[in-house]
Amino acid sequence: MACLSIGLAGCGERPVARVAPPSPAAQQQQIYVATQRNLREPGNSFGEKRPTKLNFVGMTVSVPPTHKIGQIEWPDDTPDANTDFVITESRHFASGAAMRNDLLRRRKPGESETVLFVHGYNNTLSDALYRFAQIKNDFGVTAPAALYSWPSAGDPRGYAYDRDSVLFARDDMEETLRLLSQGNDKVFILAHSMGAHLTMEVLRQAALRGDKRLLSRISGVALMSPDIDPDLFRKQAEAIGTLPQPFVIFTSREDRALGLISFITGRKARLGRLDSAEQVKGLNVSLLDFTELGGEGSDPLKHSVAVTSPLAVGVVRGMIEQAGAGGGRFGDYMVLKATP
Repeated sequence: MACLSIGLAGCGERPVARVAPPSPAAQQQQIYVATQRNLREPGNSFGEKRPTKLNFVGMTVSVPPTHKIGQIEWPDDTPDANTDFVITESRHFASGAAMRNDLLRRRKPGESETVLFVHGYNNTLSDALYRFAQIKNDFGVTAPAALYSWPSAGDPRGYAYDRDSVLFARDDMEETLRLLSQGNDKVFILAHSMGAHLTMEVLRQAALRGDKRLLSRISGVALMSPDIDPDLFRKQAEAIGTLPQPFVIFTSREDRALGLISFITGRKARLGRLDSAEQVKGLNVSLLDFTELGGEGSDPLKHSVAVTSPLAVGVVRGMIEQAGAGGGRFGDYMVLKATP
């Protein structure tokens, strides 16, 4: 665990989301949040008792006009919407139903899908909120956006704590999926790192309960740099049965965070570092290898290449447009390269 702490720990105090007046030149991203976290403590919670109440809030995150694709411009002691990611509005809801009503009121006519982001290990609520706002902004996501923020310790020493938190959070994430998929609504899940493990556990849990209705409301799944043992993933997928489609796994052979995790969990490659489809053969999933699109960018650990590399963002946006135009499903294994 010392290796992981040294590799992932940053210097200094973790930044937190800050409030500031809006700027007319900034882009406003609306994000709904379902979380067990204490909303008055958006930072590190390593070693604290996990909250049990599910809280619901709406946040408006302002993305500055100076924003660069793939980056999060964290505020300093004087947050400014012209240069920083800031919160310009927040709304606390008394219940999940109240949050859903607000979401329905704000979405465009004809929209019936919500994009749900599930963050990974070592994330604070601030980390997850700003990252999802960056993803929503850079990929031009117009559908309603929701964040499920499970009680990660937000500390690199908390890997084992976070693995337990994933199991602790399964029921509340399942409740969140039910909330967002009422009626004819559907949910597309984007899960990162250990959040992918949580997602698979929730889908498995629903399948074992025989909840075919909930599984039918999942319009697709994208696992980004999933921190899952490939053998475990196969068992989870087999328990789920027919996986939602599309079902895409973003990988990188140079993912340094997963390399460190592989070392402490038995030197076996995690799902997010696979270099062939052999270990997921027969599961009807697509592996998209982002290794060649990593660059240096804002992600030195190469653990979020798909959303932090400007090259990767451009390629994925093109693939989304192609799929929307009826381009068909992706191959079982694709090595993505930048367009000349």
